[in-house]
Amino acid sequence: MTRRRYVVVGGGIVGLATAHRLLTERPGATVTVLEKESCWGAHQTRHNSGVIHAGVYYTPGSLKARLCRDGNASMIRFCRDHGIAVDVCGKLIVAASEAELPRLKALYQRAVANGLTVQLLDPAQAREYEPHVRCVAALHVASTAITDFGAVCDTLARLLQEAGARLWLRARAYRFVPRSHGLVVETTAGEVTADVLINCAGLHSDRVARLAGLRPPVKIIPFRGEYHQLVPARRYLVRNLIYPVPDPQFPFLGVHLTRMIDGSVHVGPNAVLALAREGYRWSTVRPGDLTDAVGYPGLWRLARRHLRYGAAEVRRSWSRRRFAASVARLVPAIEPADLQPAGSGVRAQAVRPDGTLVDDFLVVTAPGQVHVLNAPSPAATSALEIARYLVNLIPT
Repeated sequence: MTRRRYVVVGGGIVGLATAHRLLTERPGATVTVLEKESCWGAHQTRHNSGVIHAGVYYTPGSLKARLCRDGNASMIRFCRDHGIAVDVCGKLIVAASEAELPRLKALYQRAVANGLTVQLLDPAQAREYEPHVRCVAALHVASTAITDFGAVCDTLARLLQEAGARLWLRARAYRFVPRSHGLVVETTAGEVTADVLINCAGLHSDRVARLAGLRPPVKIIPFRGEYHQLVPARRYLVRNLIYPVPDPQFPFLGVHLTRMIDGSVHVGPNAVLALAREGYRWSTVRPGDLTDAVGYPGLWRLARRHLRYGAAEVRRSWSRRRFAASVARLVPAIEPADLQPAGSGVRAQAVRPDGTLVDDFLVVTAPGQVHVLNAPSPAATSALEIARYLVNLIPT
């Protein structure tokens, strides 16, 4: 009997989790993971804030809501089972003004509809969790946790190697050739043949889909999120996680405060258009990536819709004072001198031709192919459940 050959393109947390699920559920399968970088999870995974989200924000019944809620439990369990540091610390979502109260209450109702344990707090109750916070009300989310998703990737890679998977680093897939015996994937490390291709390429997922013969309904637009961190002497101002109430007029969540698993406290991110798909700095410009983005009508329609918001994000990118002012709405004691640069991440955001952001996870299938075309946050939280979902899409 011929062993079925699965090839996963992309060695981030979703790709590795999917490969692990395939080996668990498809005994006898041959599984190969292709990663163009020299380590696993080099981009979105290792530039992640480390938050295991609870699933508060997502539309009840959506793929994000279901997979995030279940993923919260399975990721915490995976970390504990494999000795990866994890802390179920909870978080506060803070209404800083009376005008934000209706949105906070709507968020509470959404969280309840998603089956989460949450509690509305008055200011005095909120300060029991975060003594330095200022608010008119807050929502406490008990099941939010923090971990190191890079360590999760390393563990998944080890488990895959022990189970006999073929793990190819420095293997960029650049051509897909259909043959009678399968899909030949040509890479910088050699060729591999797939009966089933699973595209988990993140920032390059739409390009991989096109190489495989699809016409993806979206384009990946890279948005850089820049972080600061509190200087060590001021970390006491934040015990765990403090988030603003999201404004539905704006496409991203807004600046928040996150205690990392190493004890540091990150502040951010903002959201600016990256000038390369892996553009972690303003100085990183790749003309092909930039031309690809600015030539897409969906980006211009998105920009027109959120022009003022985008301009404010760029100004904040260049001003530590503006960055500090954003978080001082939540923790007034924070001043510009309390912040120091802490790197950045790039979000692979799928944008439709009409300029709307794809809000849910987006998976497109074709015969012998599965393509994950939108998996931003909470994809790391949900990775083990996304893997289960993807494998269930593939006929045995």
